[in-house]
Amino acid sequence: MTTATPTAPQVLDAGLAVLPAEAVLAMPEQTLNRGRLQQRRQRTEPAGMLLRRLYLFGGTLAMTATAAWLMWNVLQAGGTSVLEACLLVLFVMLFGWIALSFLSSLAGFLTVLFGAGRKLGIDPAAPLPVLHSRTALLMPTYNEDPRRMMAGLQAIYESVEATGQLDRFDFFVLSDTTRADIGQAEERVYAQLCERTGGQGRIFYRRRADNGGRKAGNIADWVRRFGGGYPQMLILDADSLMTGDTIVRLVAGMEENPDVGLIQTLPAVVGGNTLFARMQQFGGRVYGPVIGYGVAWWQGSESNYWGHNAVIRTRAFAEQAGLPPLPGRKPFGGHVLSHDFVEAALMRRGGWAIHMVPYLQGSYEEGPPTLTDLLVRDRRWCQGNLQHAKVLGSRGLHWISRVHMLVGIAHYFTSPMWAMMMLIGIAIPLQQNAPDLAELVHLPFSPAHYWHRQDETRVLWLFVASMAVLLAPKLLGYLTMLLDDDERRGCGGTVRAFLSMLLETLLAALMAPVVMYVQSRGVAEVLAGRDSGWDAQQRDDGRVSWIALLKSYGGLSLFGAMIGAIALAVSPPLAAWMSPVVLGMVLAVPVVALTSSRAPGQWLQRHRFLSIPEETRPPAVLVRAAQLRREAMAQALPAS
Repeated sequence: MTTATPTAPQVLDAGLAVLPAEAVLAMPEQTLNRGRLQQRRQRTEPAGMLLRRLYLFGGTLAMTATAAWLMWNVLQAGGTSVLEACLLVLFVMLFGWIALSFLSSLAGFLTVLFGAGRKLGIDPAAPLPVLHSRTALLMPTYNEDPRRMMAGLQAIYESVEATGQLDRFDFFVLSDTTRADIGQAEERVYAQLCERTGGQGRIFYRRRADNGGRKAGNIADWVRRFGGGYPQMLILDADSLMTGDTIVRLVAGMEENPDVGLIQTLPAVVGGNTLFARMQQFGGRVYGPVIGYGVAWWQGSESNYWGHNAVIRTRAFAEQAGLPPLPGRKPFGGHVLSHDFVEAALMRRGGWAIHMVPYLQGSYEEGPPTLTDLLVRDRRWCQGNLQHAKVLGSRGLHWISRVHMLVGIAHYFTSPMWAMMMLIGIAIPLQQNAPDLAELVHLPFSPAHYWHRQDETRVLWLFVASMAVLLAPKLLGYLTMLLDDDERRGCGGTVRAFLSMLLETLLAALMAPVVMYVQSRGVAEVLAGRDSGWDAQQRDDGRVSWIALLKSYGGLSLFGAMIGAIALAVSPPLAAWMSPVVLGMVLAVPVVALTSSRAPGQWLQRHRFLSIPEETRPPAVLVRAAQLRREAMAQALPAS
């Protein structure tokens, strides 16, 4: 057992630091403009990866080409204008986006259906393996409530202890907290945690004096100081929970596969009380498996890293994942924000396999309680993903690693593209039917009239095909859930789960214009040079005031009402055409208020709508974490 000895504050540490003896490990800064791929094919790569990727990307190309041909035949009648050409380009890109998601989810559905997709010899049903090496569990934190965070850590500690292999693990709280009052509270809550668990010499704490590099810099600092003493490290977030059983199996997978650098789990979202949080956890539980199995199926040994709930080979990370600052000024320059994608890409470049094991349950996280909280976090992710444009051209990256980054970048451009396609779809008939704007209000025209004059059969098939491809992953997820009796019962049964899916889809559609607007604004802000900053995340179900809602979404609601009124005055069919988007904008404030409330979420929970199995049969680690958090949050933060 490592002996914990309080050390005097150092240059790298602020306040109290309770740490083991240093085990220095070199972590050189990588060069992006030099390097080569060390291992083209990994030993752990599943069979038939070439055919799998041909199916995905070739199938996406074939589906998109067919849809493009149908759209071209609709638009080319009577010649094609500039606006129609722009509409075609946007349609092709967006259809390709949803086709890729559909084909990946279909592969995930078939993988679940036929009981395939197991990797690395990790079998959840097998006896618990015996570990032979030491692992560090790292929990970075930034201005979080230490009572809540360390209650979760205690639940993980006790779950690992229950496996009988606690002696193979050490736990580190790595604080980047900048507020002195929270930092002092962290030290006292940490001391209480050690006292409750008897974890002295096994649970460590330190707070950095300089939190340069944010979370990535925090972990890199730990690797350089202590990484030499631990063959593996398991990265957690402040809201992460994992069972001891899952942790042991992940580490055993690393021990049995010495050429694997990282194993990523598929965390299930739990603990939601607001309507929005329950939507997120239901969607993640029902749709998430087909998505997770699908991406794991075609990514193989080039999977991605999501920054937490993953085990990493410390030596591989130290050798390959030292992130250099990107050239230029913020928001594109400076330290890498979405560091996880880049770290996985560099480790794969260095010859290490990166795997995802979506079938291994027992990995959990909490979702944002409100749409507002999600969009605040999403704004930071937007900047981080767009920043990957400077990493895409790095030398030696595997082409699948580049695909990960391209998909991340494209995700944030879909919102402005949807908005542009909608506006162009309205502008085309206006341009053709109303050249004299002075007579605009006297002309009986609308986009509906324009599109109905086209080849109605092709237009109908395009609409049906697009909606089917867009919604198919949800239906496939629902069908997958029905195949498992425990999952079906845990999600409320066949009928309740179906109604929950309809409710989640309806609410998501109402919120889609808000998300589209905020993400489009975020992209514009990043391109204009505005940095996202670094704020602590909202973990609890905090109240959202009407004043804050009006400030955030009132302008969007007024804009939607104005557009709807103009459309109605011009042409009722035009208003009907625009009604789905206009309705989402007009109702932005009440919809966000409703979904941010605990009352409707708790009513649905009592009646088993938007349910997940962890609510009816909660694992011990979730029960214990909830109990500890209730007890901790009932107490005031320790006074200084």
